[in-house]
Amino acid sequence: MSDVVLIVGSGPNALVVAEWGRHHFDHIVAINNAWRIRDDWSHLIYPEDFPLERRPAVVTPEQSVVVHTDYVPQNNAFGGVLFAGGTMAFTAGYWAVGALRPRVLAFIGCDMVYPTHGRTHFYGIGAADPLRDDVSLQCLEAKSARLALLAAQSGCLCVNLSGDVSRLVFPKHTVENLTNVAGPDLSTSEAIEELRNAEVALGYDAPSGRYWEIMDRIDREALAKIDAQWLSIWNSN
Repeated sequence: MSDVVLIVGSGPNALVVAEWGRHHFDHIVAINNAWRIRDDWSHLIYPEDFPLERRPAVVTPEQSVVVHTDYVPQNNAFGGVLFAGGTMAFTAGYWAVGALRPRVLAFIGCDMVYPTHGRTHFYGIGAADPLRDDVSLQCLEAKSARLALLAAQSGCLCVNLSGDVSRLVFPKHTVENLTNVAGPDLSTSEAIEELRNAEVALGYDAPSGRYWEIMDRIDREALAKIDAQWLSIWNSN
């Protein structure tokens, strides 16, 4: 079990990670290109179609690469991509909760807010993956609420270290006070379990993680209702 895990995305503010002391974190999980920001990351996670030329040429014995055969089972344990949200920030979050079991899961560079002009990613201009027309990403706020609530059931508090506008609903914190954050509130456990059962009842199983293979069975409105209920539970805390 670890104490504090940092998840680093590719948003412009991810560059601040280079200034933070390594002592603040037990693990640093870099998503996709974020391994370039600092060389002492502990885990790198990327999808199976991540280009070979963007992967690090050297991985030290202290570092691990997390691929789809690692994170798909973890996502499935938390309900599957359709409910968890098909973007790597959420994928990394669920994987870290299950595999690393942190007390605090801190995010930076994962705000999923993209300006129409100027830099969209720390490396310049990139594709805004979470903004694609995808049935699993109809409400990013709801997906982040779901992650935070299910992480809380595992004794983990999700926080956002970004000071910018964010689609993540996690409470904002600074890197200096991560040892003092309050523990998760589990008072909504019964409502969470009822909603998890409602997800299962829809029958949207995609064990491979390739939910597009069952698109003919997916009802966008049914997923939207599930999203609304996750947000309702989160806002009631």
